[in-house]
Amino acid sequence: MWKYPWGYKEGFAINAGLFTTGILLQLSIGRFSTDFLSFPVNFISGLLFIFLLTGLHILSRKNRQIRWFSGMEATITSVSSFLILVIVMGLIRQHSGVSTEAGLLNVIGFTQMLSAWSFVLLFVYLEMVLGLVILRRLQHFSWKKDIPFILNHLGLFIALFAGVLGGADMQRLQMIVGKELPEWRATNDKNEVVELPLALELNQFSIDEYPPKLMIIDSETGKTLPTNQPASVLIEKSPVKVELLGWTLKVTKMLESSAPVIATDSVRYVPYFSDGGAAAVFVEANNKKTKETAKGWVSCGSYVFPYNALTLNKKTSVVMPDREPKKYASDVNVYSKNGKSFRSVIEVNKPLKVDGWKIYQTGYDERRGKWSEVTKLELVKDPWLWLVYTGIIMMMCGAVSLFVFAKRN
Repeated sequence: MWKYPWGYKEGFAINAGLFTTGILLQLSIGRFSTDFLSFPVNFISGLLFIFLLTGLHILSRKNRQIRWFSGMEATITSVSSFLILVIVMGLIRQHSGVSTEAGLLNVIGFTQMLSAWSFVLLFVYLEMVLGLVILRRLQHFSWKKDIPFILNHLGLFIALFAGVLGGADMQRLQMIVGKELPEWRATNDKNEVVELPLALELNQFSIDEYPPKLMIIDSETGKTLPTNQPASVLIEKSPVKVELLGWTLKVTKMLESSAPVIATDSVRYVPYFSDGGAAAVFVEANNKKTKETAKGWVSCGSYVFPYNALTLNKKTSVVMPDREPKKYASDVNVYSKNGKSFRSVIEVNKPLKVDGWKIYQTGYDERRGKWSEVTKLELVKDPWLWLVYTGIIMMMCGAVSLFVFAKRN
């Protein structure tokens, strides 16, 4: 071992040494922080790394040990070792921020793999090998032979390089926007207030809900039945007859938005289209086995009105859980510092793009539900993302060119 020419044993030994060094650094000085890698530090660091690769490439012409790092053995062992860490990262739950959990995995940084020294060192080594491989192939470049190779390898190098260096410049902020008052402040993951170059104002928040559903619960414990796998039925229209846990439920009336009218010994529901109106159905229940019957109104209630259940017997009741949102959206006014203003709708999975920001719909006032007067948004800005996409597109083109330039028998 360690007699030139080196092979796979030496390659894996180098990776094992870097991994061990990373573990020792993790135990002695803690996790690797990328906070300092914000612009322009990341840009300068990237240039210095490229200059270092160029210098090593020049030296490799006369030094066979350095030249080995641009060969097959170094490439395969570095990619394999890094891939093992990526697989481990996928198998272990990762934490954001500073983790205070006890345990070996947390101590060696595996619960925050992207800030673990072992991951960082193997990543830098992989990028170094990948860069030297690309420079070595460019030295004897052939259009027909090397285009797929360069596109795949250079694309991977750019995507990984930009993804890591640009991580510190990415901003992910949370904003709560209300009506009649533009909001230009957001908070980061450290709960610090950040002033933005744009402002948002809520015009209207809306929710499309799934049809109401009925469930049977244990009246004493309030748990849905069956305990392990609760059963439910959707009520999309009336009249309708459904079967649920041995009970025949006949829904004769259905109100999408209603309010309760409470009498001395009964409750009835009437149409109500103001804030707080809740879905309600009139149910006639019958159990053929026990010959038990019951009838009455069932409602999920709202932040204004309480829910209402129908008692079937001493043990069970019919209830309507809160209606689940199908989709929700925010109609907002957007004001930019450059004087531009416009109106737009932000939906889940349909972010708004403005001035380099992507604005996502993430939540609302769940207590008020569809009558929420605020909306919760996430604003994301990643100035290096275009470079990551460039690398990915290059790899896609490289995959296609493998077929275009493939040798034909």
